[in-house]
Amino acid sequence: MSDKDNHIALLLKRIPESPGVYQYFNKDGQIIYVGKAKNLHRRVNSYFNKDHPSSKTRQLVAHIADIRYVVVESEQDAFLLENNLIKQYQPHYNILLKDGKSYPSICITKEPYPRIFKTRTINKKAGEYYGPYSFSYTVETVLDLIHKLYPIRTCNLPITADSIEKKKIKVCLKYHLKNCCGICEGKGEEDYQQWIDQARKLIKGDAHEIGRQLEDEMMRKAAEMKYEEAADLKHKIELLEQFKSKTIITNSSAKDVDVFGYDEQDDRVYISMLHVHSGCVVQGQTIEYRRKMEEEKEELLAMGMMELRQQLESTTQDVIVPFIPDVFDDTLHVHIAVSGDRKKLLDLAMQNVRQYKLDRLKQEDKLNPEQRGVRILKELQKMMGLPTLPKWIDCFDNSNIQGTNAVAGCVVYRMAKPSKSDYKRFEIKTVDGADDYASMREVVRRRYQHLLDENGQMPDLIIADGGIGQMHAIREAVEDQLGLQIPIAGLKKNDKHRTQTLLYGFPPMEISMPVTSEVFRLLTSIQDEVHRFAITYHKQKRRKSLIISELDEIKGVGEASKQKILTHFGSVKRARTASEQEMVDLLGKRLGSTVYAYFQSKITR
Repeated sequence: MSDKDNHIALLLKRIPESPGVYQYFNKDGQIIYVGKAKNLHRRVNSYFNKDHPSSKTRQLVAHIADIRYVVVESEQDAFLLENNLIKQYQPHYNILLKDGKSYPSICITKEPYPRIFKTRTINKKAGEYYGPYSFSYTVETVLDLIHKLYPIRTCNLPITADSIEKKKIKVCLKYHLKNCCGICEGKGEEDYQQWIDQARKLIKGDAHEIGRQLEDEMMRKAAEMKYEEAADLKHKIELLEQFKSKTIITNSSAKDVDVFGYDEQDDRVYISMLHVHSGCVVQGQTIEYRRKMEEEKEELLAMGMMELRQQLESTTQDVIVPFIPDVFDDTLHVHIAVSGDRKKLLDLAMQNVRQYKLDRLKQEDKLNPEQRGVRILKELQKMMGLPTLPKWIDCFDNSNIQGTNAVAGCVVYRMAKPSKSDYKRFEIKTVDGADDYASMREVVRRRYQHLLDENGQMPDLIIADGGIGQMHAIREAVEDQLGLQIPIAGLKKNDKHRTQTLLYGFPPMEISMPVTSEVFRLLTSIQDEVHRFAITYHKQKRRKSLIISELDEIKGVGEASKQKILTHFGSVKRARTASEQEMVDLLGKRLGSTVYAYFQSKITR
């Protein structure tokens, strides 16, 4: 046993059976992993006392040179300490928090006469900030209402009491359009701070309170027979009601609540949070983690909830989650929504996190188009349980009419894109009549026998444009006749001859997938492409055979004469209606008369 193994063995014996946090160090003294445990001794020893199916875990264990631990009072304390240590040291094998795009916030500036606007830059010295908001639409809706209700300034001029007194700034067009009170000349100075306070309440989600205040003021103005001012207030109340209809998703008596959504893609995990106040979403944000080990989703959700609540400075005690997290604050009231308003909120959080994931993937696809293909193929590999990534896919289809002009086509997709230079056409040579299975065996055997003869690389996946019968035909050619081991799949069609489901394995099993998924769209495009390719070749063969059978019956007509006829008339059909003189002028007296007489004999029959 090496010195390192002896050192680890001694450490493992000393670790207590208490809750706590353990840290793994490499030979250079760097922290490479931080974990938490209810029972430190049992958890840490499990890394060294059993075989791990995950290659990442095996790699981690191989690099552990030292172990340290911290004992705490409870599992919750261990969770908090683990989170802090991961943030501080960012160990190589721990999940990595990725910074996504910055979300917009609403800023109320700390000026004598504040402005309110949307921003993605946070400077706490310059103003107070509300947000971030996961939807820019929400920010725009709030700001639009504020500026319709309150004539506060939007300019960035340095307006102060001194500038007003010295009349340094004049009112602009917005004042004359009644979109600004004209604070630069001291107009509306008495009400300005009150408007800002009301706007602040509106941003915080207190739309109901603002509505009651406006209604009370409207009734007071009406009682004072100030009907024009009362009508203006009524208009503002209507604007507020319109705003509430856009932003309120639960009933007016709803408590404050944090709602979390969860989604993942390969090693990426997305967690969103919506903070709801009085029925309105007033904050929202989504974060992305990158898995480094085999972390469970319950553990990731717990970490994401802590991170988001810290970022948004939430102290709400009610939370709604899609599933119960691993460890969390015992004082929180955790709900899994199944119906009603809570379910509506959870659905919104899930919609938000899925949209974020989609936006991130689209953004990365634009920066690196090849990455999209890899992602789709990884999903297909996972769905089918393939041993390797299907970078090279062959798909076969037959085409014939009652056994005549039988042909087949093979389309090739590399990295989820058609490689048209690699497409292959096959004329059926050994099969008489309409035997699709025998035709499939022939072309598949010819295709891969040729690659074997040239010591060529084989595809990662073969797909039949058909069901179980076609798959068995391919298997007989590939495995029984050629002795190759290549995964084989089939594409089952519905009664409208459209892609319905994927078949894989022997006996073939159906692999269901959403019709909106990228994998389904890829398979549909492959099936459409191979059908187009095969039928196009069949049409060309049939057209050529019709031309040959018609003109070859005429004595004296050779290839040069046929080419003249087709070039001049465009088709055999038009040649049939030509006059004798046209044929004589084109082919000479003797042959022209012969061709004309042949076509006339066909007409008179």
